[in-house]
Amino acid sequence: IKFMVNPLWLHTLVVVHETGSFTRAADRLDLTQAAVSQHISRLEAEFGPLLLRKPRQLELTPRGLVLLDFARQQAQAAEQLRARLSDDDPHRGAITLTTPGSIGLLLYPLLLDQQQEHPGLTIQHRFAPTPDIVQAVLAGRSDLGLVDQPPEHPSIAAEPFAREPLCLVVPNDGEEPSWQHLCQLGFIDHPDGRSMAQRLLGRRYPGQRFGEIPLRGFTNQIGLILEPVARGLGFTVLPRFAVTAFAQQEQIRVIQSSIEVIDTLWLIYRAEWPLPARHQRLVETLKTQVGAI
Repeated sequence: IKFMVNPLWLHTLVVVHETGSFTRAADRLDLTQAAVSQHISRLEAEFGPLLLRKPRQLELTPRGLVLLDFARQQAQAAEQLRARLSDDDPHRGAITLTTPGSIGLLLYPLLLDQQQEHPGLTIQHRFAPTPDIVQAVLAGRSDLGLVDQPPEHPSIAAEPFAREPLCLVVPNDGEEPSWQHLCQLGFIDHPDGRSMAQRLLGRRYPGQRFGEIPLRGFTNQIGLILEPVARGLGFTVLPRFAVTAFAQQEQIRVIQSSIEVIDTLWLIYRAEWPLPARHQRLVETLKTQVGAI
C-alpha cells in the first residue's frame, strides 16, 4: 500500500512533542490550537492513537514514538535535499572531480587543503583516463573532469584549465643528457610513456630513433614511475605536474631545453546547466594555485 504523509502534519507532531502542549505548539507554529488538533487528528485517523492526553501532560504512545522518529528522519532528509540543491553557498556542498593521473597527483593535496579550510565541502576525487572521464561527466557520476583534449559532444562544455609541458627526467647523476647517455640508461615506460617520449625526444633529438633505446622497466602507477629513475635505473618522460608531485626531488633531474612540448588540460562539465557557486570557486582557486607552481 502506497501512502504519503503530509509533512506539515508531521512537523506539527514534532513540535507538539517538543513543547508538550497544543497551545505552545500553536504559538510556535503560528497556527490556531484548533489547527494543531486537526493535524494530530488526521495523523491518528491514519495511524491510530499517537498521544495520551493527560492533565498538564502529553505522552506519546508506541505508535506515536515510531511516527515521531519517521518525522525527524523526513525533516533531516528535507534539509539534506535543500543543501544539495542550493548552489548559493560557495563553501558548502558536494563536489566530484575526475582527472588524469599527472594533474591528479598535484591537485589532491590542494583539494584536501580546501576541505580543511572549508569543512562544509565534501570533495570526491578519482583518477581515470580521458574516455572514462568524459563518460563519467556525461553520466552525472562526476561534476567536473580534466582531459587532454576537449571532447566534441554537444552536452559537454570545455574550457582551458592549465598548460602542462612534458619533461625529460633522468637520474641526478651529473651526466650530460646526450642521446648516447639516454641509450645507456634505458627507458622507464608507463601507459602513455612511448607516445610522450616520441613527441618530446623526436623534437629534441631530430634524426634519432626512439626504438634504439632499451626498455628498463614499466609501471602503470603514476606515483611510482619516477622511483626507478631516482634509483638510477633509467629515464622517462612525464607531464610536469607528475614530476612536481614526486617527493624525492633531489634524486632526479629535469633536463631543461628551449624546445618544449606543451599540452593544454581542459576542464569539462555538463553544458546544459551552469556550475554551482562552490564548483566555480573551487575551479578558480585551483587554477590560481596550479598556475603559480
